[in-house]
Amino acid sequence: MRPDLRTFTHAGCTITLVDAERILAAADGPRVELLSGVAFPPPVRSVALSLAHEDTEFFLDASIRTGTESGERAGVTVLGNDPIGVFLSRRVESGDPWATRLVDGVSSVIGNFSRRLDQTREDQDRSSDASPADVLDVEAEVSDQASGVVATARTAERTIVLRSTVPAAEMSVAHLEGFCRLVLDAVADATGPDALVGQVITVSATSGGPDRVTLDQVGGLDDIVAQLREIAASFRHPQALARWGAKRPQGALFYGPPGTGKTMLARALANEIGARFREIRTTEILDKWLGSSERNIKQIFRDARRYSEPTVMLFDEFDTIIGYASEGGDAASQAINSVAGIFKQEMNTLVDANPNVFVVATTNFPERIDPSLVRSGRFDIKLAVPAPDATGRAQILAKMIRQLIVEHEVPGFRMFADDVDIAACATLSQGLTGADLAEVLRRAQLSKAMREARTGSPASAISQEDLRRQIADVRASAAPRPRPQGLPFLGRPWPATPRPENPDTPES
Repeated sequence: MRPDLRTFTHAGCTITLVDAERILAAADGPRVELLSGVAFPPPVRSVALSLAHEDTEFFLDASIRTGTESGERAGVTVLGNDPIGVFLSRRVESGDPWATRLVDGVSSVIGNFSRRLDQTREDQDRSSDASPADVLDVEAEVSDQASGVVATARTAERTIVLRSTVPAAEMSVAHLEGFCRLVLDAVADATGPDALVGQVITVSATSGGPDRVTLDQVGGLDDIVAQLREIAASFRHPQALARWGAKRPQGALFYGPPGTGKTMLARALANEIGARFREIRTTEILDKWLGSSERNIKQIFRDARRYSEPTVMLFDEFDTIIGYASEGGDAASQAINSVAGIFKQEMNTLVDANPNVFVVATTNFPERIDPSLVRSGRFDIKLAVPAPDATGRAQILAKMIRQLIVEHEVPGFRMFADDVDIAACATLSQGLTGADLAEVLRRAQLSKAMREARTGSPASAISQEDLRRQIADVRASAAPRPRPQGLPFLGRPWPATPRPENPDTPES
């Protein structure tokens, strides 16, 4: 259950590398972001660290942005007379080092890092033709002696960029650690030698938050994940499709009970492809004014044809957006028919007009959707997303708990006790979906936090008994599952409420 943690110190801070071997494996496909959302002291505004694997090489990339926004000049003169500008001006005049670093950070950052790279900026300054941008554009090599990692470092404008290329046959966890040290050296030069002292930094493939969910984090749906990986591979290897004259699918329909992770799968697919995620909401299409809904759906597809980067378009709760093509003669039915007709026409040619776009539709009620809307050629892939069985629930719980440990456990604080039994929890939670299991963990976390807030003393770690109690509460409060008849055009129903996994044991 607990992830493999490798901890080391550098530049005064503690770095925890989470599941390093899994990070290397996950890089065999889309680029893996490892530092999303980590805050650093000013004048550093953001630090991005990523890993990618292509053919026979691994690529380690980092980008350190500093100073003010592009287009502004550093200095007190550009702060203006607003309250923040006056405050910063006074702090700079009084010698406040933080304010000075914030306002004038660009020159100090570039100067410090350039000196570390042993660059002779004086040679550039002697040239009468050198512009300020030329002086700030410096490139050199830096290396980490412990791991042997060599990176190209380039400083330009307000950004420091590091890149290292490692042959796939030689790539190891030591190279990843070494590149992290080079990144922290650059950050330390920007912030000052003592700014990182005491900071705890987590390097993890899951550090991007809920929007960065990946297919590796999906539990209990191995067959579906395998199909989505094939879709992602078709985006990454268009030359193979072109050679065979093959056309990749342009749409997928996910149908199943509420809470089974259909929307999460769409987000995970987008991240697996490395694509932009665009969710189409009901309010973006449906409008009470005559003709507005038709114009809205046309505009959505007109925009889709212009997307220049891979994009996953999600029509969540598809039955509420498009609905069933009605035979009624009233104005509302005619509007529904018009929107559905335009949708079908647009989907017929979308993949030919822009192969960068992939459309996903999700629904809890597939029987409400006109079969012609989701026929092959429009939605080539139709995947039933069932409520998880015991094995699936165990996988989901294990991955959720691992991610919580990665995000929240620090030295001296344990979120989960050693007696937590994932298999037992999976058995107790029969009939619950992934969303229900997330609610179980949320309630357990909230209970511990509120106990700590009331008593003023640290609460104990979440135990097996805590989880058992919360599972019972969620099961008692769970709404009855809908029992639709299934998809008539597929000829098979999807399970709404799973049967008892042990027929000899009545469901509690």
